[in-house]
Amino acid sequence: VAEILERSGYLVKVRVEVPADRVKASYEALLKDLASRVRVPGFRPGKAPLKVVEARLGREALLQDLKERLVEETYPEAVRELGLSPVAARVVEQDLSEGEGFRYVAEVENYPEVRLPDWRSFALEVSPPEVTEEMVEKALEELRQRYAELVPVEREAQEKDHLFVRTEEGAEFPIDLAKALPHVREALLGKKAGDVVMVPVLNDKGEKVREVRTEVLEVKTLKLPELDEEFAKTLEAESLEDLKNRVRESLKRQAERAYEEARERAFLEKLAEGLEVEIPPSMLRAEERHLLEHLAEDLYRQGISLEAYLEALKEKGELEKFQEDLRKEAEKRVRIALAREKLAEELNPEVSEEEWQAYLQAAARAYGVAVQDLRRQFGEEGLARLKERLRQDKAVQEALKALG
Repeated sequence: VAEILERSGYLVKVRVEVPADRVKASYEALLKDLASRVRVPGFRPGKAPLKVVEARLGREALLQDLKERLVEETYPEAVRELGLSPVAARVVEQDLSEGEGFRYVAEVENYPEVRLPDWRSFALEVSPPEVTEEMVEKALEELRQRYAELVPVEREAQEKDHLFVRTEEGAEFPIDLAKALPHVREALLGKKAGDVVMVPVLNDKGEKVREVRTEVLEVKTLKLPELDEEFAKTLEAESLEDLKNRVRESLKRQAERAYEEARERAFLEKLAEGLEVEIPPSMLRAEERHLLEHLAEDLYRQGISLEAYLEALKEKGELEKFQEDLRKEAEKRVRIALAREKLAEELNPEVSEEEWQAYLQAAARAYGVAVQDLRRQFGEEGLARLKERLRQDKAVQEALKALG
């Protein structure tokens, strides 16, 4: 039997009563389970009488295990019966008497109730896209850079040149002066093919530990193609004017996508800010852990541990600010997630089978797997979450369309 004792926002106090016969049956099942695993001197494994097992393990310890087992068994049943959606819970009272039932009180952090602001009155202050001729010229210049060729030059090395060198050990390799370490760049600038240079090697503290005799074999520079009809044709354009038009249209599409993404961000942030909700602390803590896990993965790729990173922040006196920023980001993300969920509930958009299949194919491409492999990896629950994500995306797009 389960009942709600009191409710205050997301906090719900629940009392659960387990009848004596179920307590007795659960205790006997617990004893049998332990008897099959506990070794008792003088008995073969699993053959000791239950009373002997009980005496060996101690009744107090067994009753504590029994309480935990009963809570594990009955708590999910109780919250289902009461129509709750818990995100966390803890037992605050429990009473188990000999020959009687088991009673306990749990304090439940329930999934929060959410009220959306009047989003239909939102004014999104996002500037419409603009593609200028300066932007087109810059994009064309980047294309020239991309198709530039390295050609040898008979002169001293300049800042953006590439050098091909050989060390005293006989190793040969290229050096891009634009990306070289400052002391290497300084040693090689102004040198030409045939020159021999002593290039310093520094330790972690920036102190010179030795010098490497290095011969400059060749100096090369980037030669950009002329922006002309021939260059346009190498890019499969009919003419230079056609290439410019293609670049312009591409920039317009990029600007339009950026504009739509900016409108969506502005809408969701405004929706989350105006949300009426009391968020359970456990949801915020879970999101903080999630953010830290992502940070740990990023740091790992750089060869840094999360512990070392946090210790460095502590030494610089920046740990408290980091923790505060983490809390703010976690709350923002939780509020946005709740806002998306509530908006989808309000607008209730339909997802057609065609849309769902297209979404799955796009997701499979993003993961670099076949659709059937994606289905297998995600499983039924994962696919349900993915479909709900699509439904929420549609709700956001419908809302943005309604705003005009």
